[in-house]
Amino acid sequence: MAKESFIEIIDLYKTFYSKDQDIEVLKNINIQIRKGDIFGVIGFSGAGKSTLVRCINRLEEPDKGYVRIGDQVITELSKKDLRIARRKIGMIFQSFNLFESKTVSENIAFPMQHIGYSKKEINEKVSRLLEIVNLSDKKNSYPGQLSGGQKQRVGIARALANDPDVLLCDEATSALDPQTTLSVLELLKDVNKKLGLTIIFISHEIDAIRYVCNHVAVIEEGTILEQGGVKEVFLHPKTSTSELFMKISNQMQENAWVEEGEGI
Repeated sequence: MAKESFIEIIDLYKTFYSKDQDIEVLKNINIQIRKGDIFGVIGFSGAGKSTLVRCINRLEEPDKGYVRIGDQVITELSKKDLRIARRKIGMIFQSFNLFESKTVSENIAFPMQHIGYSKKEINEKVSRLLEIVNLSDKKNSYPGQLSGGQKQRVGIARALANDPDVLLCDEATSALDPQTTLSVLELLKDVNKKLGLTIIFISHEIDAIRYVCNHVAVIEEGTILEQGGVKEVFLHPKTSTSELFMKISNQMQENAWVEEGEGI
């Protein structure tokens, strides 16, 4: 065990069973993440990255393997202890997962209800979080009145409500336009720096990974192909999958310059 590792995943496996076919989604996953890092997991659709992040907080139960966050072995916790541990594991989703019938403030307050916070404490915390995500003027708005980027900021504020140690981001920018993606990535970098959060950022978007992450693991067909510093992995790829991600990114940038030069 590396002394500096805050999150440790060892020999993790996950299979989905059905009447017609058993699909091994994760195979012998081994990852160590330092405290305060922004760690990316990149893979194409169906690679197993979302299942991996859901196994970390046991929204999906691994078949076998070991997940440790800090001093807690998540895979060994009882259901009761797991519910308590999850308060310190925030999660944001591609689809925002907001309550449409609740205001922005009510959505952010939801995780704090029924766990001992007073109404005054909740209101004060919500106000601070709204300031962090720059949405103080939207506190009484409903999700249907917000842009995609504003909805994701509400999702981030809600994920921060219980002062988590870890923030899991599952395709958090995939539904956003480029400008909004950039603003959300900047927000994640900011909360990482100010709050000391350890962030696991799951994405198929190489430019987002390169912009926000310090380290990255490349996953394909449920297997980690390589991992290391972002620059090391993408400037000196050791696998065809990493090379393909870089080729796609470079080709898209080249095509954009060509189109701009042609006045398109």
